[in-house]
Amino acid sequence: MSTAFMKEESAETAAETVLPDRPVSPHPNLVTEAGLKALEFQLQEARKACETASAIEDINERRRQTSIPLRDARYFAERLRTAEVMPTPASTDIVAFASTVTFSREDGRVQKYRIVGEDEADPRAGSISYVSPVARLLMGKAVGDVMSLGADELEIIAIE
Repeated sequence: MSTAFMKEESAETAAETVLPDRPVSPHPNLVTEAGLKALEFQLQEARKACETASAIEDINERRRQTSIPLRDARYFAERLRTAEVMPTPASTDIVAFASTVTFSREDGRVQKYRIVGEDEADPRAGSISYVSPVARLLMGKAVGDVMSLGADELEIIAIE
């Protein structure tokens, strides 16, 4: 049959629906128990979205609708494969991965963050990545320590 009668788009157009992989951080993939469960959930959701999109009859629309879930499934599968679950710190003497740190800034603001893995970090929800500048500055420090962050100073008030 002539390609003029086929509903499928050209190979060039079809290739446009294959998205490049999401960038994977070069840092070790440290996660909390909750972070591991979140990665598992996100992988399941991406697979479900892909299955749903795979049921679309129109091949061109199916390609468009499966491109993002396929990319996400590859990403979350890789992140799960490389995940290193870190235990909750046994001590609150120094800031470590999975610690919740309360600190004050020179301008009087008091902030509280839990230090977690990159995929589970959400500053609005009170968590920051262990590779963020603030977390790297706080790690290994104790209550009362004062650190400089650019022109700002941070003082650790509490560690949980």
